[in-house]
Amino acid sequence: MSERILVPMDDSEPAVDALTYALESYPDSTVEVFTVVDITDGGYVDGAGLSWAHDDLQAAAEERGEAILETARDIAAEHGVDIETEQTIGTPTRAIVDRCASGDFDAVVIGSHGREGAPRVLLGSVAEMVVRRSPIPVTVVR
Repeated sequence: MSERILVPMDDSEPAVDALTYALESYPDSTVEVFTVVDITDGGYVDGAGLSWAHDDLQAAAEERGEAILETARDIAAEHGVDIETEQTIGTPTRAIVDRCASGDFDAVVIGSHGREGAPRVLLGSVAEMVVRRSPIPVTVVR
């Protein structure tokens, strides 16, 4: 039976490192790259700082998510691997933990910036919360 590995991905270098690690460390496994676009993160406002309409926010979020998944597919192709991809809109920590709990995966590989002290407290850490809440094993790549 082949393992299924979940790799949450955003547009950061640690996420790319996590995907590369998963592809190299689990060559016989099925890898799913999962991206969560959080429309409340402030990146979806117009030049005047006004919020867009909900439909516009969702369309922009889906476009951003697809760009992340396309990058993941390119990285996988460089390794000669086909991957599965999935995206959703929501809160990253909650969506990732829910996906881990779906019962479809054997492990999760997630990137982390490795922040410590005040920056971690102030900015939070998706990877740390996934480690704390995931019902499956988690590998953190820094």
